[in-house]
Amino acid sequence: VPGGGSKGAMALSLGEGGGGGSRLRRQLESGGFAAGEYVKQLSQQSDGDRDLQEHRQRIQALSEETAQSLKRNVYQNYRQFIETAREISYLESEMYQLSHILTEQKGIMEAVTQALLLQADRDDPALGARRAAATDPFLPLSAKDAATSEEGRQRTLTTLLEKVEGCRDLLPESPGKYLVYNGDLVEYDADHMAQIQRVHAFLMNDCLLVATALPSRRGAYRYDALYPLDGLAVVNVKDNPPMKDMFKLLMFPESRIFQAENAKIKKEWLEVLEETKRNRALSEKRRLEQEALPRPAPAPPESTNPFDEEEEEEEEEPSAEDEVVDLSLEWIQELPEDLDVCIAQRDFEGAVDLLDKLNEYLGDKPVSQPVKELRAKVDERVRQLTDVLVFELSPDRSLRGGPRATRRAVSQLIRLGQSTKACELFLKNRAAAVHTAIRQLRIEGATLLYIHKLCHVFFTSLLETAREFETDFAGNSGCYSAFVVWARSSMRMFVDAFSKQVFDSKESLSTAAECVKVAKEHCKQLSEIGLDLTFIIHALLVKDIKGALQSYKDIIIEATKHRNSEEMWRKMNLMTPEALGKLREEMRSCGVGNFDQYTGDDCWVNLSYTVVAFTKQTMAFLEEALKLYFPELHMVLLESLVEIILVAVQHVDYSLRCEQDPEKKAFIRQNASFLYETVLPVVEKRFEEGVGKPAKQLQDLRNASRLMRVNPESTTSVV
Repeated sequence: VPGGGSKGAMALSLGEGGGGGSRLRRQLESGGFAAGEYVKQLSQQSDGDRDLQEHRQRIQALSEETAQSLKRNVYQNYRQFIETAREISYLESEMYQLSHILTEQKGIMEAVTQALLLQADRDDPALGARRAAATDPFLPLSAKDAATSEEGRQRTLTTLLEKVEGCRDLLPESPGKYLVYNGDLVEYDADHMAQIQRVHAFLMNDCLLVATALPSRRGAYRYDALYPLDGLAVVNVKDNPPMKDMFKLLMFPESRIFQAENAKIKKEWLEVLEETKRNRALSEKRRLEQEALPRPAPAPPESTNPFDEEEEEEEEEPSAEDEVVDLSLEWIQELPEDLDVCIAQRDFEGAVDLLDKLNEYLGDKPVSQPVKELRAKVDERVRQLTDVLVFELSPDRSLRGGPRATRRAVSQLIRLGQSTKACELFLKNRAAAVHTAIRQLRIEGATLLYIHKLCHVFFTSLLETAREFETDFAGNSGCYSAFVVWARSSMRMFVDAFSKQVFDSKESLSTAAECVKVAKEHCKQLSEIGLDLTFIIHALLVKDIKGALQSYKDIIIEATKHRNSEEMWRKMNLMTPEALGKLREEMRSCGVGNFDQYTGDDCWVNLSYTVVAFTKQTMAFLEEALKLYFPELHMVLLESLVEIILVAVQHVDYSLRCEQDPEKKAFIRQNASFLYETVLPVVEKRFEEGVGKPAKQLQDLRNASRLMRVNPESTTSVV
């Protein structure tokens, strides 16, 4: 094949000009495209490496274009997916609302129908009895046949008592009690969904009896539990194979899950439970209405006493003001059950709102027997609600979320009149949270770094707790004393952790002083809310700080005595001007401003090394001690300074009396002059500046040293 023909075929294959790119794309997208054949044909038609490189670049460009197009499509589809999911969420919400409305409508229609039937039953009792016997599908056959007779119902209850051991005393026979429905169920564990046991449930018109089968006797059962229908809630459990045909019974504070034999029996249980509860509520409502009706008082016997007429008139006046409490309102009838639902759903605010509404309604009403019975039922729910709120605030619960996480339970306890209990539980919860936060701190190698973290965690928690306490208990001023006591105990816990890290580990006095300074600065933050705990931290730290001061004092005294034992009374030769300049700066930082008069030619200092070292160590001790100072440490610091100074003074006094060489004696006198006339006044001045008042003991010590300077040959020591 000639070269020109080959190039033309190559151009046609590469799609040069005239829409070749689209032809190449169609060729690659075709269903019968074979990559191996295509590459083989392309290699045969190619003149060389250059043509292959160009074709490769075209395919690479097409690949990038396809990738970009794919990204755009994915992004567009992703947006459409999000919009579709949002629409599905809206539709699900609307369907839920529609289902709720239909359920309410069904309940209303059933209530109206039941009310009409009850009205007809009251008008014609015989008709009502026949209807109950013919239409109630849940009554046993024996009960249907005897629905109009009291003997049939008693016979059914007697049969039940004979089948179940241990329930005769708990389930006394009464004319109004009868069996509605019964059947076998399987109980499952509510947490792990593991099968527990087989039970037989007996539903009566006012309660539900659960019994376990006796393996030794067929058809016999042993009593397990009895639940009044007033405090029982039924919840349908969604099927999740293999767990299906289940329903849950809520009896605060416990719940039990049962499985029916099939879906039909499960449906019957749910329907008959709801129907029986509704009938129970209607009968209770009618009973309350009858009790609320005014009863005519018996006519008193006629009296011949003329003064009785006036007494009768006085007695009739308050009876005319008696008011009949209407407890037939629908929300009052459903109040106990609504409270159970609110507690089960953890709707604490809703439960307390219902209680406030009831208290407001009954606030100015007379206390009749129906009101007492209603109050007894409500008080039981209040105790249950209080127990749940107390558990919410217990330290066993999660401590995350800070003090605001307790606001919900605390506010509802306060609304229930349990402000003292709410305060106690809130402070216990916060104490556990602070203790946990301190324990979780990692002990770093650097003590000061750990103390910074410790102070930040503790005082931030204390400040947040104080602000939340002020918000929650703003109207309960009597609780503030409890908070102060709690703050003191928390401060003691903080000081224990602080002292263990700072003082028990024998840190240097400078490190301890910095740590105490950090703690004081954080403690001042509490003044923002009017809480000053500085005096508490002083009282708790005073013992450890005293021990640190005395320990450091002993170290200085031992070091001074060791230098005194090796004292040769020679001038200091610092060898270099840099060293002399550094010593000048150190003495200037100690407060010795006239140090230049004690320097000689070159790098000589006309002072002993012992006196210079004593000066630097004493002033460093004083500076660090002043950082730790508060009034309780005044005498400890003062006595420590006096003891340290006495060691140097007594050594100079002894050396001056014992030295025989006139030249050395003059040098000792020069050191004594520096010690008495320069160092002691600087110590006295700095102490007065740091403390705020002069130290008489330091003045007496300086004045007593004059005796030695006036009569250096005296054998009397300065003590």
